[in-house]
Amino acid sequence: MKGLFSIVILSLILIGALAGAYHVLAQSVSVSAIVESSSTTTTTLGGGGGGGGGYTPVSETKVIFTGRAYPKSTVTLLKDAQIVATTIAGEDAQFSLTLANITSGSYIFSLYSEDKYGNRSTLLTFPLSVTSGVTTNVTGIFISPTIDVDKSEAKKGEVIKIFGQSIPNSDVIVIINSDEEIYGKTQADKIGAYLYNLDTVEVEMGDHLAKSRATLEEEISPLSKAVSFMVGTKTVLKELIAKIVKADLNGDKKVNLIDFSVAAYWYKRLSPPQNADLNKDGKIDLVDFSIMAYYWTG
Repeated sequence: MKGLFSIVILSLILIGALAGAYHVLAQSVSVSAIVESSSTTTTTLGGGGGGGGGYTPVSETKVIFTGRAYPKSTVTLLKDAQIVATTIAGEDAQFSLTLANITSGSYIFSLYSEDKYGNRSTLLTFPLSVTSGVTTNVTGIFISPTIDVDKSEAKKGEVIKIFGQSIPNSDVIVIINSDEEIYGKTQADKIGAYLYNLDTVEVEMGDHLAKSRATLEEEISPLSKAVSFMVGTKTVLKELIAKIVKADLNGDKKVNLIDFSVAAYWYKRLSPPQNADLNKDGKIDLVDFSIMAYYWTG
């Protein structure tokens, strides 16, 4: 009973903290990302012999990335192809990632997001030169939509469902690469999910590729990854990615209080098991619980 009581108390604390973690400061977004640099200083109270204390300016060197992905999705930041930070986008799809205490130099930063089913966006890359004592702001990031299909092959005349996730209420253009390109239009719902039904009567037999891009007012995302399908003489359903496994710590194909209890045990403890460390940063903290909450099945 004492162990159960501890878990309940920890749950209440974490739920309150998660509510704050999901809140992300809204930023203005433009068609392409904007890079701005500014010198910033903070002050620390310092002591000294005889003459007393004073304020000593301390310069910060950091890079801040802000933009929009998909509601409650995981956004991953890479530096020179190595994962250095992750965050969870808010319900409005806004996200902010700060990389502090970075050494001055030239780096290649990359960002991607993924939806609930494990489909990833295209990789956005930003070559940046970081200067000591300067804060570099990369704003206006518009992550591309994810995309997938329900059939790897469809019989001529059947419907293929093309779906994915983007910014809520955005217009999504689906592009079918065929002998003549076909452009379809649909709209993402309040959680960013979109669906386009392609009537295969409109395309010839053979292999095809589909991509998508989102627009919101005057903002335009990059193109999504390409997904392939075939129009032929039979129907073959596509096996979707079982992404739920990521947060399923006990292997029962569910994400519920059992998994929460396992993660709670390792909360802020040293050397947690790799399957519990959902963002692979070597510790169990609120980010891991945020990811678990996203995949929650109950």
